[in-house]
Amino acid sequence: MPSFDTVSEANMEEVKNAINQSNKVITNRFDLKGTSAKVELKEKEREIILFGDTDFHLDQIIIEVKQTLGKRNVDVRFLDVGKVEKIGGDKVKQVLKVKNGIQTEDAKKIVKILKDSKMKVQASIQGDAVRVSGAKRDDLQSAIALLRKEVKDLPLEFNNFRD
Repeated sequence: MPSFDTVSEANMEEVKNAINQSNKVITNRFDLKGTSAKVELKEKEREIILFGDTDFHLDQIIIEVKQTLGKRNVDVRFLDVGKVEKIGGDKVKQVLKVKNGIQTEDAKKIVKILKDSKMKVQASIQGDAVRVSGAKRDDLQSAIALLRKEVKDLPLEFNNFRD
């Protein structure tokens, strides 16, 4: 029985490269030269930490990071922007979490969309992915097209296609 997995995972190698590239741009930017503006990546926690002297600096750094991620084909919908925090003196920091996997409520929404469409496919939640299986390959391809059209707030990928 043909099947595929619907997942939502950021390419962490590209994220790492984008952070390195953003740091190079930030250190050479005229309006950020001589400040404590920098970007750090904690891969284990999947967090991007932005440091700056003011809120304006953080805004400029976020714009730069998002542009660089976009150039490297990493969807910015993976980022969960945290609150600005004051750290020692007049410095500020902000944490961006890189989302990984489909949350349970989003997975239920995907299953509901497929069931309501009356397609001849079955969807089941498998951890942080949704497995979709059907009798025909054409049904699975139309299910992929439906999910791309209906689910706009999640960066979905379709992999593990089996015949």
